[in-house]
Amino acid sequence: MTIGMPPVYLALPILIITYILIIIDRFDRSVIALLGGGAMVVSGVLSQDAAVKGIDFNTIGLLTGMMLLVSIARRSGVFEFLAIWSVRSVNGSPAGLLCVLSAVTAVVSALLDNVTTVLLVAPVTLSVAERLKIPPFPFLFAEVLASNFGGTATLIGDPPNILIGSAAGMDFNAFLLHLAPIAAIVMITQLAVLHLQWGRSMSTTAAAQAEVAEQNIWACITDIRLFRHAMCVFAFVLLGFTTVRYTGLEPGTIALIGGAALMLLENLMHPREKQLDNVASTYGEVDWITIFFFVGLFIVVRGVQSTGAFAWLAQNLTDATHGSLALTVSIVLWGSAILSAVVDNIPFVAAMIPVIHALGPEMGSDAATLPLWVALSLGACFGGNGTLIGASANLAVAGIAQRAGIPFNFVSYTRQALPLTVISIVISHIYLWLRYLH
Repeated sequence: MTIGMPPVYLALPILIITYILIIIDRFDRSVIALLGGGAMVVSGVLSQDAAVKGIDFNTIGLLTGMMLLVSIARRSGVFEFLAIWSVRSVNGSPAGLLCVLSAVTAVVSALLDNVTTVLLVAPVTLSVAERLKIPPFPFLFAEVLASNFGGTATLIGDPPNILIGSAAGMDFNAFLLHLAPIAAIVMITQLAVLHLQWGRSMSTTAAAQAEVAEQNIWACITDIRLFRHAMCVFAFVLLGFTTVRYTGLEPGTIALIGGAALMLLENLMHPREKQLDNVASTYGEVDWITIFFFVGLFIVVRGVQSTGAFAWLAQNLTDATHGSLALTVSIVLWGSAILSAVVDNIPFVAAMIPVIHALGPEMGSDAATLPLWVALSLGACFGGNGTLIGASANLAVAGIAQRAGIPFNFVSYTRQALPLTVISIVISHIYLWLRYLH
């Protein structure tokens, strides 16, 4: 009992109020999540020790380490290099550029994270569109979709996947094996649709194409030494991700070691004072709002989990589907997609993880829940494309576009994105059926 009543009667209202305030977006979401976590402790639902144990430090370490790596690598000009290379590789053709920029965004989002990727690629896209005198909206729109598709393919590409990987014990290779194929299929399908809709009708002038073609691509690399160090460290980090089965290291440990190593390499040749400035600047560029949002959210979700509410929900879901794995997978996929289109997919996935864990015994074994984890990832990541508020990457691009005077509001985005999202979920449903349920 807690303050004279069962803990669930306190935990559920705290969860609901926290999520409502996050959705309303009137206050910073990290503050709301931390206050929600604090409420779980103060009300007695969780002890302080239990609250700390509820924080998934592997997820926190992975996010922080990758943010450090990206923050330092960005200073070398590597992302501008990739964007200009994309333009030159298609000789400034708008249709070709739509495909290549989308592909670059997807690949980089798979190796870094989709929010960071769009924050780096979108401003360069605006510059390129201005030079070629073509409308930027189709490119920005395509990059939002591509970032979420690419992020779906790997453990580190999208925050929901980091949560799922840590909870389900799925490593980097497992995500590549189970999610990269469908991410590629959906990506190709969407590019074909966007080409028919926009790509084939866009045109530019020969003079504008020539201007872009004459640009010195290597001039984008402002620090060649840092560029080389960053590429080497990224290579070792990715190698570490793919060999966790043999090393026993967690992805969070690998990412933090990589971030620290690149900070050291960046500062080796600088005097002590300059090193302190660089390190402080790098730490300052970490998205601490996201980090503390996760910390608070983990505590809120652990509070509800400790009451048995998620186990009860899992039991009712099993009863409703009569233990049918196929029906449960369908509900998880479509339910995740619909809800992730209207709320941020990160808190939704955090709430669903304990439910799927509780379904393990009902399905016969934890291994039997693999299709459910895949369905949750596909529904949450692809569903996040459905509306402007469905994923953080969407809002990041909208902010960049609107600051540049380009209409990128809820209605204009959702009108284009919702039909494409439905297509991606239908394809995902077929994939899940053929691969796991047939």
